[in-house]
Amino acid sequence: MPQSESLSASERKMRAQIAAHESWATTTDRAARTAKARQAALDRFEKQVDPEGVLSPAERAKRAENARKAYFQRLALKSAQARRRRATAGRDEAGGASQ
Repeated sequence: MPQSESLSASERKMRAQIAAHESWATTTDRAARTAKARQAALDRFEKQVDPEGVLSPAERAKRAENARKAYFQRLALKSAQARRRRATAGRDEAGGASQ
């Protein structure tokens, strides 16, 4: 597609999604493709719990796992709160429309 052609945000998103699907469709080893990213995420939690590197590897790993679980629990909590807000807003709008 020529660059001079201007795409809407929706069209850019669709083009990116197509490219991502095509790329994953030709990936033979999905785990290997994402290994560096997974390792970087784990390293982040290890640095968070032991920035000075003084803990034993076993203790650092345990603490990092707890930090990782806390991080994902926080995300789940925020997601649940956002869903509740959207549901409440939807009921409020629906109730107001019928009056």
